[in-house]
Amino acid sequence: MSMNEVNDGYAVYASTDGGDIGALLNVVRSGIKYLLFSRIAGELSFTLAEWSKFLHLSERTLQRYKKENKDFNPVYSERIMEIAFLYKKGVTVFGDSRKFDQWLELSNLSLGGVSPKGLLDSTSGIRLVQDELLRIEHGILA
Repeated sequence: MSMNEVNDGYAVYASTDGGDIGALLNVVRSGIKYLLFSRIAGELSFTLAEWSKFLHLSERTLQRYKKENKDFNPVYSERIMEIAFLYKKGVTVFGDSRKFDQWLELSNLSLGGVSPKGLLDSTSGIRLVQDELLRIEHGILA
């Protein structure tokens, strides 16, 4: 992936909520470079340790990706983009990142009593959190 591809991948992230499926699939299938991951992660409030948990990769492995500017495989690339789009949606729903970050940390009864952040390590968990955000957005708080 060239620097143009990194910039194109960032443009897909920055300009959409995942709606341009073709562009998103191209980014995910080609695998994002650590440089693109770093740029996206820099806009979200998750630590490297949290990303490590979300991606099921050790922190040491993530550091190696950084050192080598290695491409993430499509599975990891997809998870990164899912979390990035979820975060953008959460900030929109809550009005700012601080409020959304607080909500991510709180135990949530409608999510089985776990924090939303605790569910970001699987696609199913991410979907549950997305569904909860949609309910909040539409005023369904039960």
